[in-house]
Amino acid sequence: MKQNLTNFAVCALLVTGGAALSSCKGDNNAQQQQSAPTLATLTVTETDADLNTNYPATLHGKNDVEIRPQISGFLTKVHVQEGQKVAAGQLLFTIDQVQLQAAVDAAKAAVAVAQASVNTAQTNATNNKILLDKNIISASAYQTSVDQLNAAKAQLGQAQANLTSAQKNLSYTLVKAPVAGVVGTIDNKEGALVSPSTLLTMLSDNQDMEAYFSMTEKEILSLTDEGRKSMKQVLDSLPAVELKLANGEIYSQPGRIISISGVLDPNTGSATVKAAFPNPDGMLRSGNTGQVLLPQINRGVITIPQKATFEIQDMKFVYVVGDSSKVHQSPIIIDSKNDGTNYIVTKGLKAGDVIVIEGVGTQVKDGMVITPKN
Repeated sequence: MKQNLTNFAVCALLVTGGAALSSCKGDNNAQQQQSAPTLATLTVTETDADLNTNYPATLHGKNDVEIRPQISGFLTKVHVQEGQKVAAGQLLFTIDQVQLQAAVDAAKAAVAVAQASVNTAQTNATNNKILLDKNIISASAYQTSVDQLNAAKAQLGQAQANLTSAQKNLSYTLVKAPVAGVVGTIDNKEGALVSPSTLLTMLSDNQDMEAYFSMTEKEILSLTDEGRKSMKQVLDSLPAVELKLANGEIYSQPGRIISISGVLDPNTGSATVKAAFPNPDGMLRSGNTGQVLLPQINRGVITIPQKATFEIQDMKFVYVVGDSSKVHQSPIIIDSKNDGTNYIVTKGLKAGDVIVIEGVGTQVKDGMVITPKN
């Protein structure tokens, strides 16, 4: 009987101890699961990536015309306002006309006097021809009257030329728009003294806008396939571009690159590139700034969000999820071009790898265990 009680006690202790061990093991597992944060992950795949390269740009009208007077004088009337749309030939400014109108009147009077002299000389020459035919006057007397007629005609021609010049100068008092466009800044107001060196305003033909930006020599060589493609072939093959405005919005009208300078700036090693954008509503103005977005299609590449990376000593890293959901940092190499949101990975990852895309740089540590969330 005593032996049976002893055996029962041992069995009870073993059972109790086993339950305790099982309970401790369960507590450890629960604690480990509780300490593993749930983080978003991404399974890497190969795909086609359409990324944009951004180029800072300045906008100009297709035809920006400086409006300067061709004569000196006082502004008597400003007929337009800044930012106003004007048609070709529309009156912009009037310069004092008093003196020039007087010059036109004097020139007209001189023409009238010269015409009268021509009429008198013509009559004399005609009469002398009759007298010469009747041998009443000598040939030299007749020639004198002909010379007087020719001199009178020359004086009339000079007077008419002076009248034309005076009328032209008078027309310069009316400064008109040579092209349709939008009026720029007007610094000189009514009463200001202006001269041919004075910039009255800038008239911008902004029905089509041109965005100017720069490309490096390396980028130009890449576009031309190391010079094996002509510039026409390059321009014909380039895709449509977009314009990112200063407020971050994308302009509604796509554009196209229309020219690439054939000369590199020796100071910057870059070439000037020009893209044209339609501007039917006149939203874009000369002097606006923005970014030209040039798309580049990459076939069968690995792209990852930029937020999934971190940097150590100029090297990019990601956290790769390994066995037992343990993460380890892995170096990667990326393409130099990106759209500001994603990277193209050229080395360091392969299709099927799982990377962490949440909490990188703040929450995730090398070697920690996580709970992946797709």
